[in-house]
Amino acid sequence: MLKQFLNLKLSQKLSPQQIQLMKLIQLPTQAFEQRLLEEMNENPALETGKEDDYENDDFENDDYDDYEDTDSERIEADDINIDEYLSDDDSPDYKTQANNYSDDDEERESPLASPISFHQDLINQLNTFIIDDQEREIAEFLVGSIDDMGYIRRSIPDIVDDMAFTQAIYTDEEMVERMLHVIHELEPSGVGARDLQECLLLQLKHKTPSEYIDLATDIIENQFDAFTKKHYEKLLQKYGVSNEQLKKAINEIERLNPKPGGAFTGNNKVTENVVPDFAIRIVEGELELTLNGRNAPSLHVSKDYQEMMQTYKESTDKSGAQKDAVQFIKQKLDSAKWFIDAIRQRQETLFVTMNAIMHYQEEYFLEGDETKLKPMILKDIADMVGLDISTISRVANSKYVETPYGTKLIKEFFSEAMKNDQGEDVSTLEIKKILQNIIEEEDKKKPHPDDQLAELLKEKGYPIARRTIAKYREQLDIPVARMRKKI
Repeated sequence: MLKQFLNLKLSQKLSPQQIQLMKLIQLPTQAFEQRLLEEMNENPALETGKEDDYENDDFENDDYDDYEDTDSERIEADDINIDEYLSDDDSPDYKTQANNYSDDDEERESPLASPISFHQDLINQLNTFIIDDQEREIAEFLVGSIDDMGYIRRSIPDIVDDMAFTQAIYTDEEMVERMLHVIHELEPSGVGARDLQECLLLQLKHKTPSEYIDLATDIIENQFDAFTKKHYEKLLQKYGVSNEQLKKAINEIERLNPKPGGAFTGNNKVTENVVPDFAIRIVEGELELTLNGRNAPSLHVSKDYQEMMQTYKESTDKSGAQKDAVQFIKQKLDSAKWFIDAIRQRQETLFVTMNAIMHYQEEYFLEGDETKLKPMILKDIADMVGLDISTISRVANSKYVETPYGTKLIKEFFSEAMKNDQGEDVSTLEIKKILQNIIEEEDKKKPHPDDQLAELLKEKGYPIARRTIAKYREQLDIPVARMRKKI
């Protein structure tokens, strides 16, 4: 038997313009400037800077009855209100509220060095070694196999096979091993190691020999497992040294760099500076919010394009070519008008969202005490400003705010709520800060395990489960108690 069902489904689809607006809102300042540049290059009807004052004649709002075309896909005369494109009212004044924008319009450019890459630096060092052509090919292949942290994570047999299949370099494991020893002579020391143990040994080898360096080398070479597990009592018994002697040897090891390649790239690569999208200042005890002025460009529709529309309006002989031209002009003007309006909406969305966050966390922004951060989720701000949660998320996840206490990623101000022993809502950020303080003040000879940390937090009025403590500790990038132990 056949049955019929009637299902009603309500769906909402965003228009292409709404999608583009959401993408604009998500862009931080520097990416927005790049997007603006792309739009300026693509649309000649869009211009930046102050629009020159000029007089427009008064036009009647009449349509073009004589604009006829047999192609139904073309724009008809009735669809074009020429006067809409001749008005200069669409040139927005982005600077009417001066307190909303920081004085950051002036470009401040400083020259950036263009350093060579990590791998190129290693290749340059190879040029100082006297080796034949085949050895150089193998050595350069090994350099290319080094990851950004400075390690070669592949076995010698795999490297031999890979060179044969991909580079037609035929060699044996002994030759590759010999060239690997050459790589190990390069700077930074430890580069080209196949694991952490080898990396530390290579660095110790390059140090001036001493009693403590020799002890440190022996520990890494023969007691690496005990060292990584911080079984110091076992090491004391093994080597028959004093606490002070072992402590100095361990200090030598801890000064080594476990990521030699990472240190190179971190110190030399050109990094993109974070440009704050907002600034919060305290003026006479009150919070003042400004939006970076680079988010508020002065844009207007091209005067030349408006004049072309005016010429077409006044023309009595409208040829096919002119009709084609006016369609192109209309498309560009529509796009320019929409982009200007989208930027205005973006500015308003950014400002009202950050303004709501600032007032919600007013106590923190006035004092700078992270324990004053209130529990705050996306819905709290969405309800305050009447915007969708996804819009708030786009603002929070990609924007930075300059505060009296440093530049912060906005999403860091959001946190879930938990109850203290008084039944009051407290921020998980507050709990993490207190946990971090407890760990920083602990006796490093006897660091607190997670269950003891839970007890200590409970004594302070925060009844948190041990597994939650472990989760927060990992989020704070704090190792377990055993790994925090010091001699």
